[in-house]
Amino acid sequence: MYGVIMTDVGGSTLTADDVSLIEQAQVGGIILFARNVVDAAQVRQLCDDIRYYNPDILIGVDQEGGRVARLRDGFTPLPAMGRLGELFDQNPSEALSCAYDCGYLMAAEVLAVGIDLSFAPVLDTNSVSEVIGDRSFHKDPQVITALATQFMRGMRAAGMATTGKHFPGHGGVAPDSHVAEAIDTRALDEIMGHDMQPFAQTLPWLDALMPAHVIFSQVDNKPAGFSKVWLKDIIRDQLQFDGVLFSDDLSMAGAQAAGDVSDRVHAAIHAGCDIALVCNDRVAAHEAAEAAQDLPYPDQQRIKTMRGQIPEWRGDLTSTCQQFEHWQQARHRVIQTFFNMQTANSNGNQVQNSHTLDHSDDLSDLKDPTDYK
Repeated sequence: MYGVIMTDVGGSTLTADDVSLIEQAQVGGIILFARNVVDAAQVRQLCDDIRYYNPDILIGVDQEGGRVARLRDGFTPLPAMGRLGELFDQNPSEALSCAYDCGYLMAAEVLAVGIDLSFAPVLDTNSVSEVIGDRSFHKDPQVITALATQFMRGMRAAGMATTGKHFPGHGGVAPDSHVAEAIDTRALDEIMGHDMQPFAQTLPWLDALMPAHVIFSQVDNKPAGFSKVWLKDIIRDQLQFDGVLFSDDLSMAGAQAAGDVSDRVHAAIHAGCDIALVCNDRVAAHEAAEAAQDLPYPDQQRIKTMRGQIPEWRGDLTSTCQQFEHWQQARHRVIQTFFNMQTANSNGNQVQNSHTLDHSDDLSDLKDPTDYK
């Protein structure tokens, strides 16, 4: 049975304490961070070990591209989604095609190492938010909708379910909800007519949503992830969305108004979330798993839709990814378009450019805005 808690593990291999947490009845997911990653083979072994101790578990990661990428060394670099928006302004058809390839490439390499899903795409607008910025495709909701749809088509073609975040939109409020309370004072009509449009218009391609830890004060006095107004009245009833609802990390500052971790888990689940994330705090993770014992299990069929189509491991990332029919083409396209690097020699043989594998100078020195602990 898949439980209601998604949490994390300490390092690149499992400890006895990790195993005790993974085996708890209400732990239904593990999210990986950069500290869990050495190389592709190690990540695949870690994921296999996690499933050995708990077969009914989702394994996720934030592999958005740009600044937010947990899988780096040995993996193909991905541009920030804002680069696709810039390309769209110059050449819409090229950008839409590249968005598909970015989604396919990301999903193929994440699945190859045993991870079910990346929490992507970001559907927020690039407006005033400190934490969103170029994680967003664009400032125009219609452009976001077009690019995100193609990105999700690529993800699904590779065998990965999609997760739109941060509903109904984090782009219109400046404070970063990872480290501060974020309050958006706009009226519901304005939010629905602008920020929420990429979510509403891409619903056919969305398998899951992650609500923002933002208080939309003219709608409810609770952050969206704790709000029955947003999760039940709007998402479930008005939009008729029947996919998975993941809370954002309940360790974030924007979630602390709901009380201690036990209160936050209960508040998120009772409001309508299927799975509650508790990350980067081992004491809180154990408390959350214990507090969840009196909660019902989530809809098992709904959760199973997020399981990835994980391929057979063939000894290394390249050999494993070659089982995805479009991986080589997508990889070549993304590198050539956004990183200006060669991927093949004159004989057509693949060249593992060390600069590529080190993740390109325009990404490596940028601070990950989600690395808040």
